[in-house]
Amino acid sequence: MIEASDLTVERGGKTILESYSLSLERARILAVLGANGVGKTTLINTLIGILKPKSGRLSIDGPVGFVPQLFEVPFAYSALDIALMGRARHLGLFGAPGRKDYEIVRHYFHLLGIEHFEPQAFNALSGGQRQLVMIAQALASECELLVLDEPCAALDYKNQDKVLALLEHLRDEHAMTIVFSTHMPQHAVEIATDALLMLSGSDYVCGPTADALSAENLSALYDLPIARADFKGLSKHTYAPVFRHEGGRLDG
Repeated sequence: MIEASDLTVERGGKTILESYSLSLERARILAVLGANGVGKTTLINTLIGILKPKSGRLSIDGPVGFVPQLFEVPFAYSALDIALMGRARHLGLFGAPGRKDYEIVRHYFHLLGIEHFEPQAFNALSGGQRQLVMIAQALASECELLVLDEPCAALDYKNQDKVLALLEHLRDEHAMTIVFSTHMPQHAVEIATDALLMLSGSDYVCGPTADALSAENLSALYDLPIARADFKGLSKHTYAPVFRHEGGRLDG
């Protein structure tokens, strides 16, 4: 589904990613983790075609849907209007959405439990609510690769669980390939088959989540001690930072 070899990407004349290589098969989920400014957004923009690699090779098999982290519109579109924009590639240059297009969009509104958003002004929704509408828009495009930039950043725990469950459902029931960035290792633990830890523009760890996601690798990633915690009585675990502050003062 995704094949990248020796990928080098520049922005503003500066090399952001250098010699990145990764392979992701269809119906797998890749979680992308990294500190702020390391190049996660550059990688995502390259995958969705906004940025072109300076060198190397990138191959993506199938149409791509994208969910940005923050999105506002300058006009008073309803949530339903915004989601219908995901049907644009199926309508042609001057086409208008028909009955089938509305049915597809409403199917995903139902799947996300946001039917009541339909008539509401998109910009009047909370950040988390807009995120759910944008997910519906991407899915309505009938993409085969879904790319999400921190999809749970503005969501409460309940809606985070809803989105994670949806992504897992799309992989298992619809063979969709998914790439998402996150600052929360637990999201990778829960649903990702693969993980990419971006240590720098040229240094990274990529592989099956069970191998790539470790306390040692996460500690190197965030330059902070990270510990694994196992839940008693459950076959689940998480990772948590061991913060180095002391007495309200910064250490070092």
